[in-house]
Amino acid sequence: MPKKKVYVAYTGGTIGMLGRPKAYSPAPGYLHERLLALPELASPEMPAIEFQAYEPLLDSADMTPADWLRIAKDIEAHYEDFDGFLVLHGTDTMAYTASALPFMLEGLSKPVVMTGAQIPLCEVRNDGRDNLIAALLVAGNYQLPEVLVLFGSKLMRGCRTTKVDSLGLEAFDSPNFPPLGTLARHIQIDWPRVRPAPPPGPLRVRSLEGAHVGALRLFPGIQAEILKNFLRPPLEGLVLEAFGVGNGPSRDPEFLRALAEATERGVVIVATTQCLKGAVDLSGYATGEALARSGVIGGGDMTPEAALAKLHYLFSCGHSPTEVRSQIPQNLCGELTI
Repeated sequence: MPKKKVYVAYTGGTIGMLGRPKAYSPAPGYLHERLLALPELASPEMPAIEFQAYEPLLDSADMTPADWLRIAKDIEAHYEDFDGFLVLHGTDTMAYTASALPFMLEGLSKPVVMTGAQIPLCEVRNDGRDNLIAALLVAGNYQLPEVLVLFGSKLMRGCRTTKVDSLGLEAFDSPNFPPLGTLARHIQIDWPRVRPAPPPGPLRVRSLEGAHVGALRLFPGIQAEILKNFLRPPLEGLVLEAFGVGNGPSRDPEFLRALAEATERGVVIVATTQCLKGAVDLSGYATGEALARSGVIGGGDMTPEAALAKLHYLFSCGHSPTEVRSQIPQNLCGELTI
């Protein structure tokens, strides 16, 4: 049997960095050299690879929706020639990219695996090697029609992930949806949880550029003026990271009026929870009901990253605010439990 083929897109991130006099930074050419030197590539289980390093290599803190589009377009350009795709990415904003790509890659029927490292390959002890080898095996040998994050011992749906540890090697979790696979002695896939492949057809890329959306985390004592400034035009959509099950200040009429006025002029405000696990229910408490009366809609158990990507996607599709509001509670690509 011919070997499977995996396209590797290296966008930057810790996995391929080298230590500089003061800090790690991307090092052009280094990761490709280390990858080609891996003896595991000679195993019959491993796919054949084509490697592409982006220019410039980015720390993921510098990622923007334009970079999401670049990754999506790169996958589209190579889609027919490869069995799977591996995106090597910095960890800081990996969950944002992994949440955006499922909305952007319409008709995806092949695995797109994202991984990176907390410790770069240049260090004697690192997690990059294991993540890299496991990601290549998954991308080349498992027909998973999803965008996935592989990190440590878990294989997770991309639009369900969030970074939960800035230093630990199990840096990502999928708080409200079980992992699609576990990496132990064997790679075990929970196939009933995998989304079904779409009908045969070409991959289509939806650009998420052009939408004006943002996120704001509530905190005790937040002033209405801060909210008003955040909600100014041209903002179209806002992820409001609320307390608990979707609670916010209910005794500040100016705060609630700012939400209502923004909603009336077409801003779509989606509440997510600041808690790592659980879902939003705006009917649970009077403080949540106050937000709902002001026009805020609940984001269910979406992560803030997924909610932001979803707003980007819906407005980029040209939907009106009313249409966007109707689509927020709908599960479009596995981002939401309904």
